[in-house]
Amino acid sequence: MTELQHNSDEICRLLWAMREDELAPEDAERLRSMLLEDPHARELYVYYMFLSGSLEWDSSARAKGRETGDGRRGMVGLPAIDLPVGAAVELPLPPDLESQIPEPRTPNPEPSSDQLRTIDLYKSYRKGPVEVPVLRGVDMEVRQGEFLAIVGQSGCGKSTLLHLLGTLDSPDRGEIHYDGRRIDNLPAAERDLLRNRRFGMIFQFYHLLPELNTLENVLAPLMIRHGTWSFLARRRKYRAEAKELLEMVGLGHRLGHRPCELSGGEMQRAAITRALVAQPRLLLADEPTGNLDQSTGVEIIRILRDLNLQRNLTIVMVTHDRSIADQADRIVHLVEGRIEE
Repeated sequence: MTELQHNSDEICRLLWAMREDELAPEDAERLRSMLLEDPHARELYVYYMFLSGSLEWDSSARAKGRETGDGRRGMVGLPAIDLPVGAAVELPLPPDLESQIPEPRTPNPEPSSDQLRTIDLYKSYRKGPVEVPVLRGVDMEVRQGEFLAIVGQSGCGKSTLLHLLGTLDSPDRGEIHYDGRRIDNLPAAERDLLRNRRFGMIFQFYHLLPELNTLENVLAPLMIRHGTWSFLARRRKYRAEAKELLEMVGLGHRLGHRPCELSGGEMQRAAITRALVAQPRLLLADEPTGNLDQSTGVEIIRILRDLNLQRNLTIVMVTHDRSIADQADRIVHLVEGRIEE
């Protein structure tokens, strides 16, 4: 057995003991040290926490896990680590996990030049007894290779629309089609696969995991896609590809830095790279320059435009800044819950 396999088995053993609330104090200290000092241990940890469904994002854009007794969020049994997930960790999955996950079913699509299309989308939210309408019949088409900007005032529903397009939320009424196939009514597992294999998403607040360095954050989608041994078998190839992307966006010198050591522009470039590492066909960008100064925002848009031209990557970007939107191929406005050209 190689040292790498031995360490992986030991991590799995410790995670299992933690799941069963049987983690001895000395083992807790050992797992703590492995997570904080060993990049390979952190990669396995990220893989486990995503597959276990124990990671979610709250409205303040922080990773949210189970809260420990001292008020911090971390893994139960390891309160001093202050890691971003709870204690729900599943059993180790078989090495050939990837082969057991089917590709999303794709029936023969109807002939169409539109890669993405919405039909009469409605969405509302409730605040106590009051229903607040947000989208009121959105009809929109996005062509393959197009850079589309959706412009509107803050609070008009731009982010809500983007979350619906990315299948992060479901409409109250209407349909969403991708490559001629309806996707808003897919089972949750198929929506997950679609996001992991076809869509890339850039968020205004970055959503980088604070315990991981830049390179590890970028690799996270590939850790999710593959089983433990499948990912490790391709690890050298994936790391080389991730480093190449980080060089492209000017972060080749920041591979080992954690998010707290990066500027806002650097964190957004890392988030862009993470969205691209799985080679998506559609990139959804939610106010990608909203938290950046003007010069840094211009640089981020330049990167997006270059990706659009060089890779024929379809981009849908929402923004309230008309000067940023002017860099896109086409601009539509979201007004009173409807799209206006």
